[in-house]
Amino acid sequence: MNYLEALSRRYSVKKFNKEIIPQETLHNILESGKLSASSLGLQPYKILVVESEEMKQKLIPAFYNPSQISTCSHLIVIVSKKTIDESYIRGYFNHISEVRNIPLETLDPFKKSINQHIVQKKDDEIFNWAEKQSYIVLANLMYAAAIENVDTCPMEGFREDLIENILNLDPKTEKVTVTLAMGYRSDEDHFQHMKKVRKPNEKLFKFI
Repeated sequence: MNYLEALSRRYSVKKFNKEIIPQETLHNILESGKLSASSLGLQPYKILVVESEEMKQKLIPAFYNPSQISTCSHLIVIVSKKTIDESYIRGYFNHISEVRNIPLETLDPFKKSINQHIVQKKDDEIFNWAEKQSYIVLANLMYAAAIENVDTCPMEGFREDLIENILNLDPKTEKVTVTLAMGYRSDEDHFQHMKKVRKPNEKLFKFI
């Protein structure tokens, strides 16, 4: 299946069949999230992978439409950072130095420019920026899942306070941006038989 076929087959699943995604397939999908483009390379988010049935059951009350959570194989929760502090940036550059096997001091000009960029931003600007990066991750996860013949449903309809409490998140420094249920569509989900509706090319694209 090529990428256009995969994207044409994709839709936001309303009910999964509870079949579990194989570990190798799951790994490939998660790697696509790891490899997502990220402004300045800072990856101001974390990706929580909910796979235990017990935890999924706990999370059901947090969602306004619980059918996906109660039937999916895995639930991805993308959490964006509200702040970027000096220790986070320092850890980022230590990691670059280790992975690329280069002296830390050679990265000082880049580190200085990032620090100046971050310092100028208010916390709400940082979070807005971090959320945008998180949606790039979401898109890559959905695309990779489609290629792997895994179905998905992105969801923003949830009670943030409940998810934060259940997953032990720190609301002062991080926030749930979006979630993604993954699995395999149920035969009972009639939405899979509906034609995909998108703008016609002449209304969507403008060549300049």
